[in-house]
Amino acid sequence: MKEFKVRITFTDPILGSKPADPELHSRFVASKAPDHKTMREEIESIGVDAVEERGMTVFSRMEDGNPCLWDYQIKGFMKEAGKALRKVPGTKSSKIKAYRQEIDNLIFVTPRQIPLWIPIELDLSDTDCQRPLRASTPQGERVALAHSEEAPERTYIELTIHCMVDTDADLVREWLDYGRWKGLGQWRNAGHGRFTWEEI
Repeated sequence: MKEFKVRITFTDPILGSKPADPELHSRFVASKAPDHKTMREEIESIGVDAVEERGMTVFSRMEDGNPCLWDYQIKGFMKEAGKALRKVPGTKSSKIKAYRQEIDNLIFVTPRQIPLWIPIELDLSDTDCQRPLRASTPQGERVALAHSEEAPERTYIELTIHCMVDTDADLVREWLDYGRWKGLGQWRNAGHGRFTWEEI
């Protein structure tokens, strides 16, 4: 088994991706019931701030309150990078057929919760990256406002990658290199969450 420790340093701010409201999913399902409240009644009953907070995404927190990422977010990034790089001739990824199974079953990330190390004194709950979300739906164009906690550039994480097949380490390095183009977290297509990495 090959393992190596890496430091990922974000060159662009990274956004939280966990709903601030833990009841969001169950309330979304309930809102589809025939007797749900109108948005106006909802706002009147719980207040504007509570309605806005439901739409916010935040970072997960460790027991000590420190913001963190999860190991599965790193593996998800590897899958996205592997899928993209399969189409690039000459890459190691273009030669592997079952990259998803390889990541799921033979490549592991530790620790499970990966602390975010923020380079400045900052209360993330005071940050708010707002952006419009546009979608084409059968009812026409829709626009909503999304907002997320935001950790600044130079924030970093440290983790260990374990490859049960030694040659997979070269694939992982290739995928990590892809992070300079497309990163982790929300709003990746706009450049958020891009990173560089180094072995430590």
